[in-house]
Amino acid sequence: MVKAKMANTQFVKKIQDIMRNDPGINGDAQRIEQLSWILFLKVYDDREVVWNLERDNYISIIPTGLHWREWARDEKDGQNLTGDELLNFVNNELLPGLKRIVITPETPISHAIVKDAFIDANNYMKNGILLRQVVNVVDQIDFTDPKDRHFFNDIYEGILKGLQSAGNSGEFYTPRALTDFIAERLQPKLSEKTADLACGTGGFLTSTLNILSQQVKTVNDRKKYNQAVFGIEKKGQPYILAVTNLLLHDVDNPDIIHGNSLEKQVTEYSENEKFDVIMMNPPFGGSELPIIKQNFPTDLQSSETADLFLALIMYRLKENGRVGIILPDGFLFGNDGSKLNIKKRLLHEFNLHTIIRLPGSIFSPYTSIATNILFFDQTKTTKETWFYRLDMPDGYKHFSKTRPMKLAHFDPVRKWWNDRQEIKEGDNFKAKAYTVKELEDNNYNFDLCGFPTENEEILPPFELMERYIEERAELNDQIDTTLDALKKLLEGDN
Repeated sequence: MVKAKMANTQFVKKIQDIMRNDPGINGDAQRIEQLSWILFLKVYDDREVVWNLERDNYISIIPTGLHWREWARDEKDGQNLTGDELLNFVNNELLPGLKRIVITPETPISHAIVKDAFIDANNYMKNGILLRQVVNVVDQIDFTDPKDRHFFNDIYEGILKGLQSAGNSGEFYTPRALTDFIAERLQPKLSEKTADLACGTGGFLTSTLNILSQQVKTVNDRKKYNQAVFGIEKKGQPYILAVTNLLLHDVDNPDIIHGNSLEKQVTEYSENEKFDVIMMNPPFGGSELPIIKQNFPTDLQSSETADLFLALIMYRLKENGRVGIILPDGFLFGNDGSKLNIKKRLLHEFNLHTIIRLPGSIFSPYTSIATNILFFDQTKTTKETWFYRLDMPDGYKHFSKTRPMKLAHFDPVRKWWNDRQEIKEGDNFKAKAYTVKELEDNNYNFDLCGFPTENEEILPPFELMERYIEERAELNDQIDTTLDALKKLLEGDN
């Protein structure tokens, strides 16, 4: 069993120190990818110990000789694989063998995830002795022991903080305060199905499970819990982390698909493919192949990935279903054809009841893009939309890896949520409701109750360049909006 002293940062740091000496590991992204599949195998092996006890005639999908307990465990008898022998086994037997696993339509989800987890997995380590040291550290954790399983939450957060600064991998990280707050507002229930259609490492799914676990009282409740969440993730490394995290939240059949949510015609979804609750932080500014746009009606086809996911949600939400989605400022004031049409649908086919303007730097250092949470449901059409500006907490100039946003920082909006009042500070509104007509008269510009203009910060050159690029993109959107309005006025005069 892992001792208390090896929790969280010490575990991650120990792995990091070992891998830094390996010539094959180049930076945080490769280190985290390497650790992800190693952790998955250990967690899965420990879950199989439980399944063997609980299920009659349990048969593992992992081929003989490739189970963690068969090659990774150090029995202190001098017979464990290490050095070149271990490298040869991992590169030529373990990873190829797991990738060759055959999946059929009858294969249980708990088995199918093994092949999916290893489709894109790689061994970057070139020193077999160092690889043995990493394996030994991971093997000390007993994921069948509640105390050690608790440590994984801390280890997981350590991995996510590494992802946050690992280049493009930061796109998979959503601060836990955000996922917990959105889940708290939407209040998922055991009888419902909750989804994240670009789930990354599974933050929204585990925030949901933390709420649902408190509702489990009976054996039937446990079955509902095991089927309560659904995710799709396109990239391999966050997929492995998401599946591992769900296994450690007692979900024996993690219903997470390794694929792209946008690859199917949205009009073809059946009622069985819709969800009661959807929570998402879709990729901002991403790009998809041109053929992906053709999966959407012409009026909703966008070059912005986040817009496509918002349109997708409209086709995958059940009647009376509810949504919490994080979107950049560009969506609020953007007025190109698809954004305008999406906004019209939100107001006239859904109930867009709340928009929370979030303080800056929440996703720092990955991006400084300003973000918002849109809450809507399919209970009725919109009568009014409340805007609430959540200010930076006292004592903070900005968030960072060492001072991230905390759930307690949402206390002001929690207090306001059930007793909504208009709030005005000086010449600016901090909270205000706008009718659909007012939003229409404002040319569907949702950039309301925003932050007062602040004095310019002195930033490092590269961060300054990044901010200028983002501001230029936002300014271009605003110019397009103005030109479009002028064009309509001129057309009306003719």
